[in-house]
Amino acid sequence: MTSSIHVSPTAFKKGYRAFQKNEPRDAMYKTATFLVQHFWGNPADMADSLGVLLLTWNQAFYRYGSFRFSRLERAINRNMSALEALRGRDIATFAKVDEPEVKRLFAVFLRALRIAHGKKKDTKSPVAVAKALHLLAPSFLPTWDDKIATGYGCYYSPPAATKYVTFMYEMKRLAESLSCSLPPDCGKTFLKLIDEYNYARFTKGWV
Repeated sequence: MTSSIHVSPTAFKKGYRAFQKNEPRDAMYKTATFLVQHFWGNPADMADSLGVLLLTWNQAFYRYGSFRFSRLERAINRNMSALEALRGRDIATFAKVDEPEVKRLFAVFLRALRIAHGKKKDTKSPVAVAKALHLLAPSFLPTWDDKIATGYGCYYSPPAATKYVTFMYEMKRLAESLSCSLPPDCGKTFLKLIDEYNYARFTKGWV
């Protein structure tokens, strides 16, 4: 069951502005976004580009051990056509027909991004998966963390892929309700601004 949280345009703006005040450079996201775009179509370099973000943004998880880059490369390579199809889409177009493919991709990347060695070997991170998928389709696939997922009633206890689909519907509804609130020429996708709001509100409590 979802939360159906209402967010006013004023609250939305306050949230993403709080994020931008406290995280003015957002350097790793900018760098990873640029690298994924630059190396699009080359799975090995795309995997390296995703790693730039995942090993910093999700350091709390990967401090126990990294994922295996070769697994991520294979996941990208085998799903390049599907990723290409989603990359140009907007969250507003998400529909029931997309659910199986989103769940499949989530499961693929959940396996690919598991810790490869050490005491936490084979531990999986739904947070890492959402961050990777968002970089690959930044206007269509949203990102989350545990506090954000909980805030929307979508905490990712198994099956995480199903909860991610539920979260996508929440983000679609939110995007539609705030469609008039996108600042012109901000250089960011609507989903990135929504994530900034979510992070400021649920993760950090800045608003």
